Amino acid sequence: MIEDTETIDEFLVQHTADVEEAIRRAAATEIMPRFRQLAAHEVDQKSGPHDLVTDADRNAERYLTKVLGSLLPGSVVVGEEAVHADPETYEAIQGDAPVWIVDPVDGTRQFVRGETGFCTLVALARHGELLASWTYAAARDQMATAVKGAGAFLDGVRLRSGAPDPARDLEVATSHPDYTTDAQKRALLGLWADGVHTRPCGSAGLEYLAVARGELDATAFSWEAAWDHAAGLLLVEEAGGAHLTLTGEPFRITGGNALPFTAARDAATAQRVMELLRAS
Repeated sequence: MIEDTETIDEFLVQHTADVEEAIRRAAATEIMPRFRQLAAHEVDQKSGPHDLVTDADRNAERYLTKVLGSLLPGSVVVGEEAVHADPETYEAIQGDAPVWIVDPVDGTRQFVRGETGFCTLVALARHGELLASWTYAAARDQMATAVKGAGAFLDGVRLRSGAPDPARDLEVATSHPDYTTDAQKRALLGLWADGVHTRPCGSAGLEYLAVARGELDATAFSWEAAWDHAAGLLLVEEAGGAHLTLTGEPFRITGGNALPFTAARDAATAQRVMELLRAS
């Protein structure tokens, strides 16, 4: 059983590459062989037609659950598909044990369509604090990593989000209309303002990566599921960005956030997006 943060830090020094290898192997064995090869019986709906799950999601999560748990004895895994099967599994995020937060295929709808805009997300946290994250876009062969206090990297190159160009409109990716309630749509209306250009988000993990790379100025999301946000939030933080909820506090993976929230290239942009959202 892991006893303290120092021991987890030692684990990350020794085994970050092993985690990356496990993610690559899960993608190579369970996800990519099904990319553009899915049969009808390998795709199911969960809550509705926009909430899909495939055999790639299920099998990759099973693989990662087994390997990650064995890499870090005493840790637990909270995966999107396991939580769908047993919602009480999600409570482990608030527990004392180190927790792996896993989204095996973030952007399942894009994956089903045969588009490359999907990724595998893994984050390691304890007591609600994000410690490390991995974002792997297998179809693009891109691996982004972050360790708390040690920076964010894409394929070994350090990421720095920078600040938006004040001479152009702010580019913001928002919760996709297919996944928002009427109340959430109203809350996002504040972004329909001069100097702001919005578009629906794709894979949340890849939108966070775009913010960390300085290619997207901010996000505005209206849901809390930790597997969609944990990896990306740390990536953005370590690249120099910031995230805020409607109350002006950082987003908490343990839940209870005032929504919508934003992740942005810098603190000033996060504050600007929040002011617009509060005005709606």
